[in-house]
Amino acid sequence: MKKIFLHFCLILSFSCSPDKQPEGVLSEDKMVQILTDIHLAEGIVSSFPIHFDSSRVLYPYLENEVFEKHAVSDSVFRASLEYYMRDLRVMDRIYARTIDSLHVIESSGK
Repeated sequence: MKKIFLHFCLILSFSCSPDKQPEGVLSEDKMVQILTDIHLAEGIVSSFPIHFDSSRVLYPYLENEVFEKHAVSDSVFRASLEYYMRDLRVMDRIYARTIDSLHVIESSGK
């Protein structure tokens, strides 16, 4: 009976292992870098004294520049974002690091 219980526990522990990250998903570090730049772009657009309609044209342009800077397509970024949003603890960790990066940039005056 103990052997059966031990085998069951062993099988259960392996079946509960976290899913492997699918191929093509950006690393957490890369997501932090891109999200930091996206939030900086949002800040730039919101600080301009322009109408809402104009900002809706400007923001996608700046967002595309962020993707080009990081050599990532918007579809890969969005797929990675959807992947990480499945686990809110991971997404919380990514955003905590993004906020830390934004604070560092703000305190350095860049």
